[in-house]
Amino acid sequence: MDKVKEKVSISEMFSKFRELGMVLFIIALIIFIQFRNSNFLTLENIDDLITNAAILSILAIGMMMVIITRGIDLSIGATLALSGMSTALMVSANQNMHPVLALLMGTVVGMIAGGIIGLLIAKLNILPIIATLGMMNVYRGFTFIIGDGGWVSAYQMPDSFVGIATSSFLKVNTLVWIAIILYIIAYYFLNHTRLGRQVYAVGSNPGSARISGVNNDFIIFMVYSIMGALAGLCGVLWVSKFASAQGDTATGYELSVIAACVLGGVSMAGGVGKVSGIIIGVLLLGILQNALPLINVSVFWQLAIQGAIILFAVLSNVLIKRNSDKKNLARRVL
Repeated sequence: MDKVKEKVSISEMFSKFRELGMVLFIIALIIFIQFRNSNFLTLENIDDLITNAAILSILAIGMMMVIITRGIDLSIGATLALSGMSTALMVSANQNMHPVLALLMGTVVGMIAGGIIGLLIAKLNILPIIATLGMMNVYRGFTFIIGDGGWVSAYQMPDSFVGIATSSFLKVNTLVWIAIILYIIAYYFLNHTRLGRQVYAVGSNPGSARISGVNNDFIIFMVYSIMGALAGLCGVLWVSKFASAQGDTATGYELSVIAACVLGGVSMAGGVGKVSGIIIGVLLLGILQNALPLINVSVFWQLAIQGAIILFAVLSNVLIKRNSDKKNLARRVL
C-alpha cells in the first residue's frame, strides 16, 4: 500500500513539474550556448530566433488540437505550399490587393484543404495518417500544377505583401504579434469554451464523449479545419517572409511541428496537451535550430541532438501516462 502511494506521489510530482523541468533545461542550455558563443543573447539574434520560430509556433497550435483528438496531420507542409502559391499568384496578378485580403485568401484555401481531410477522417473513417499522407501528395501536386512547375519570386510581389512579414510594431515583428494573438485565442478556446473541452473529451475517451452527447465527427472536422486554416495562414506568411513561392515549399516541415508538440508534452495517445507546453516545445526547438550552428556543431550532429532530445521527451510522456494509469488503478483498488 505504501509503495503504491509512493509511486503515485512521484508520478504526480513528475507530471506537475514537467514544464518547470523543461524551462530549467532551456535556461541551462541558454547559459551553455552563451558561454560557447557570446553572440547568442544579443538582441539581434534573439529577435531572429523568435521571428523564425513564429510560423512553427502557429502551426503547433493546430497540430496540438489534432493530436489531442488522437489524430495526426502530415499534410500541413503541402497545404502551406498550396496556400502560399495560390496567394502569391493572386497578388502578382493584382498588385494593389490589400495584405489583409491576401491573408484571408490563404487562410480560406487552407481551411478548405483541412476540411476535406476532416471529412475523410470523420465521415469515411479513414485513418488520419493515411488520409493526410494521401492528401499531402494531392495538395503538393496541385501546387506544382497551378504554379506550372515554376515559382513566384520577389520582383513579382508588391512591397505591401512582402511587408506583412518584414514590418514591425513596437519593434516586434508582425509575425510574432500574429502568433501571440493566436495563442491567446487558442488558450481561451481550449480552456474556457464548451467546444474546447469537447476536444479533450474526444481525445481522452471517444466512446464516453459520444455517450455524453458530444458530436465526435464535428469535433474532428473542426480541428482539421482549424489546422488547415492555420497552415493556410502560414503559407501566406512564409511566402511573404522569404519573398518566394515554390512547389516544394515547407517539404517535411510537418515533422518539426510534430516534434515541437511532443517536446511540449502533447501526448500522441490523445487527450493531453496545453498551450503553455507547446510554447516551451517551440522555444526549445527554436533555440536548438538557432544555436547549434552558432557553436559550430556539424549539420549531422544537429539532427542527432534534436532527435535525441525529442526521443527523451517522448519517453517522459510515456512514463507519465504509465504512472498515471497505475495511479488510477490504485485508486480503484483502494
